[in-house]
Amino acid sequence: MLTRELLRAEVVYNGLGTPRRDGAVVIQDDGRRRQVIAVQAAAEARRAFPDAVERDAGFALSPAPVNAHTHLDLSSMPYTAGSYPAFIDAVIRHRDGGARGLEAARRGLDEVLAGGVSVVGDIVTDEEVMRFLLGHPGVTGVAYWEVLGPDPARADEVFEATRRRLAHFRALERDGGVRVGLSPHTPHTVSAPLLQRLAALARAEAIPMQIHVAETADEVRLHRHGDGPLAELLGRFGVPWRASGRSPLGYLAELGVLDARPTLVHMVHVDEDDVRRVQHADCAVVHCPRSNAALGCGRFPWELYARFGVDVAFGTDSLGSSPSLAVTDEVAAARVVHGERASPQALVRAAVKGGYRALGMTPPRLLRGAEADGLFAWPVSTA
Repeated sequence: MLTRELLRAEVVYNGLGTPRRDGAVVIQDDGRRRQVIAVQAAAEARRAFPDAVERDAGFALSPAPVNAHTHLDLSSMPYTAGSYPAFIDAVIRHRDGGARGLEAARRGLDEVLAGGVSVVGDIVTDEEVMRFLLGHPGVTGVAYWEVLGPDPARADEVFEATRRRLAHFRALERDGGVRVGLSPHTPHTVSAPLLQRLAALARAEAIPMQIHVAETADEVRLHRHGDGPLAELLGRFGVPWRASGRSPLGYLAELGVLDARPTLVHMVHVDEDDVRRVQHADCAVVHCPRSNAALGCGRFPWELYARFGVDVAFGTDSLGSSPSLAVTDEVAAARVVHGERASPQALVRAAVKGGYRALGMTPPRLLRGAEADGLFAWPVSTA
């Protein structure tokens, strides 16, 4: 028996162009398969398919969104709101206590998958976690191997060790599975010569790269003036640092790091010149609004990126700074933070197409004839 269902939502996105408001997806079930037969305005769908059973599908209907930035191996860390330096101290204590690793990553990935999301950008610090992600049949995206190396005297040593690890990991990649990426931690925890060599490697071998940049006002102060709370934190760990007088993004541009088209995470404290550089380099940016709020980072300038046409994605960061790993919760938080500055359509597009773009992937499309199981119904609570 053939049946039809009309699913309506505030936003409907098929993966192409601009999402539509007050849209609908019509699904037909002939007993053998459920497929999409229309994606259009809700009023048009009602006229074209008067026999379809109509129901409210929530905030949005789209291909599944992407969690473009997380730290799955911190999934057993308690939620720790507060200042950024205090958070870094808590992460170090958590790591030194032996709780950062494979079991935490398994728990985190289970939470992500339970929410219907299977495309992730994860920062990896443990070889076991990297092998786990590369071999997991239910997930795709990029696993970025994190590199720290603030001492320029050790740049060659750290680079060679990283190059060997990446070659080993890339030999384990599977068709359709997770790709290996590279993540220099931040512009101030990786020395200039090491940043340049890592970026050159990523560019030469087409390795996806992701880096935390301009997360806090203290980071800008550190780069421009060389002082402040972040400078004090680096000093406690004996990290050598000399201010460049530039913004963190300007510093990366000067070193040629943007030539590798890294995905830039956080990017809260930027000015128009920074965003022009991002646009010129064709880099994507990942927005983590709940982590930004938890650590007092400030408001991401959504409207500035929109004005310059920069692709924005969403990431949950870690459970240490976000209450959940649900990217739909991240979008809900962004609606509150940005209000009328960010339309619902723009937020959905960012979570889907922006997420795929940030990971160097092509988003799926919900066109006529597509299997209905590729349709993601966003929860009502997101609105």
